[in-house]
Amino acid sequence: MTYPHTNTSLNNTSLNNSVTERGHLLTEQNNPASQGLDQMTALEIVELFNHEDANAVAAVAAARQELALAIDRTAAAMRRGGRLFYVGAGTSGRLGVLDAAECPPTFCTPPEWVQGIIAGGAEALLRSSEGLEDRAEDGRLAIEHHGVNERDVVVGITAGGTTPYVHGALQAAKQQGATTVLIACVPQHQVAIAVDLDIRLLVGAEIVAGSTRLKAGTATKLALNILSTGVMVKLGKVYGNRMVDVAVTNRKLYDRALRILIDLTDLNRQAASALLDRSGCHVKLALLMHWTGLEAEAGEQLLTQHQGNLRHALNAIADR
Repeated sequence: MTYPHTNTSLNNTSLNNSVTERGHLLTEQNNPASQGLDQMTALEIVELFNHEDANAVAAVAAARQELALAIDRTAAAMRRGGRLFYVGAGTSGRLGVLDAAECPPTFCTPPEWVQGIIAGGAEALLRSSEGLEDRAEDGRLAIEHHGVNERDVVVGITAGGTTPYVHGALQAAKQQGATTVLIACVPQHQVAIAVDLDIRLLVGAEIVAGSTRLKAGTATKLALNILSTGVMVKLGKVYGNRMVDVAVTNRKLYDRALRILIDLTDLNRQAASALLDRSGCHVKLALLMHWTGLEAEAGEQLLTQHQGNLRHALNAIADR
């Protein structure tokens, strides 16, 4: 979805100012390691990428404390009925939409729990719409359109930290009382943004100067993987390391559900299949039924009492 705006073009002065303002950013710098990129063999290019991508992993490790806080804050918000929104433009926006889209099949969450907002709407997922990132007002209107409130968490994603669309969205979210989080790949002294949690993934200069779909994109994807998965773990969507809330919507996922039941119980494939069917294809409920002897309705009630957390439900039975 696109939103109305008042200024659709930039004059030469503003373009020149933009170059002056952003040229110093870490994400725009030249990488000495790739100076001869156009003269490298294919193997040398692969080796260079492999070496440089290690910086993405290190950058996420350096931000571990901030990511942990984001997990705890977001899980607490969602327990109160809040939602998680990712907001971005270009590559950053696409990564947010991707992470949000993968939560329902992986954790059986309602689509509204985790949502991705990208400048230019759905069309921008398939066709470059980077020019739309300069509209701060569109970011504000997107927050308004989604009814963001004080229970929600809004994560602004902008590799260079300067995207007006993201700034507008974060400012609007803050005004509504939502928890605001920034994920950027430039240090705070280069771009300061007033948010509740500030996550900086300092991957260094890109192999192709300024192409933040590379290391910056990789680090951002890693961070989003950690954030959304960590939140779902805290919400009881995982038992051990098994996705016990997997949405069984096709043959592959039905087989995965059976393997989880077989691995965690003493059941053979036929018995596990019968149990899964009795549970309505809900792995978590099937496990509870098997381990407690409860029927589906009683098991559902017990899980509801414990906010869907299987381990808490089992502990409650043991305490009795």
